[in-house]
Amino acid sequence: MSRSNKISLLIMLAIGVLISWYAVRDIQFSVLIHDLSSINPGWLLVALGCILLYFFLEAVVTYVLVKSSTPNFSFRNAIRVPLVEQLFNGITPFSSGGQPAQLVVLLQAGVDGGKASSALLMKFVVYQAMIVLNFVVSLLIGFHYLIDTVHSLAIFVLFGFLIHVVVIVGLLMIMYWYSMTKRVINWCFKIVSWFVSEQKYQAWKQTLNEKIDNFHYESVRIAHEWKLMGKVCGLTFLQLFFYYLIPYFVMLALGYYNANVVMVTSLDVLIFLVISIFPIPGGAGGAEYSFEKLFGSYIHSSSKLALAMILWRLLTYYLGLVLGLVALIVKPKPAKVKHD
Repeated sequence: MSRSNKISLLIMLAIGVLISWYAVRDIQFSVLIHDLSSINPGWLLVALGCILLYFFLEAVVTYVLVKSSTPNFSFRNAIRVPLVEQLFNGITPFSSGGQPAQLVVLLQAGVDGGKASSALLMKFVVYQAMIVLNFVVSLLIGFHYLIDTVHSLAIFVLFGFLIHVVVIVGLLMIMYWYSMTKRVINWCFKIVSWFVSEQKYQAWKQTLNEKIDNFHYESVRIAHEWKLMGKVCGLTFLQLFFYYLIPYFVMLALGYYNANVVMVTSLDVLIFLVISIFPIPGGAGGAEYSFEKLFGSYIHSSSKLALAMILWRLLTYYLGLVLGLVALIVKPKPAKVKHD
């Protein structure tokens, strides 16, 4: 990790402590201790199992995609990818550091740069597509509740959905309308020449075109492997499904056994979209605000609502930071190259 990344990590941990303190500041200490002691550890372990399955299934998706072009790629190296991604997603604005970090991990494992980039972009496309699919279903189930309770969040949810759709459309255009899309991207990229030297602009333009070319050729190859894509889509859907279930099991751990699993899961899908549009790393502030607003009508106790929010963030955000640090420490095992 660079010095700036370490500083960002410390800042995010400090922000997390401040937000948690702010959430419980008006709650009596005795009430907080009572609610903590009454937590059902069994359901909390199930919630923990869900986030671990989320990481595991993403590792399986990475393994399946990379293995298709790099036969000697090991599952041990695949496990490092989602964990390092979680760390750098969590400490960079708009989760912008996750993709480059994954690429570095794959390069360390001996995967060719072009193949690694294409596999990661295909994983990203499928991931975005599954988010949109889940959102459409959740919109039908929970959007009326969102409109009735928190009007302001409805705007954020729709804006987040629009961002995901635009990203998918852009990547699909590179796959299927390659020539036209490349011309449009290069035309838009001319704006960069206004701010940098001609030499740097040409170098960046060449790198951009190489990445577009690599993504196009590799993505077309992978996209025509229907069984592979079907497997990746199914695994990604399951991955997100386990993630979205976490608030439900947190509520069960706090004693809310009458929670509607379909509605709670749908609301978490909507929160996921809100988080994606906040520029602060990890969606800090926006995530906690969204959770409390959406689940406030389900969890009437202010103490338990604050605990639910803190437990949810510990599992879905801070655990990823810790495991990502561990993954950075573990040295990669480069793929062995077979010689004829």
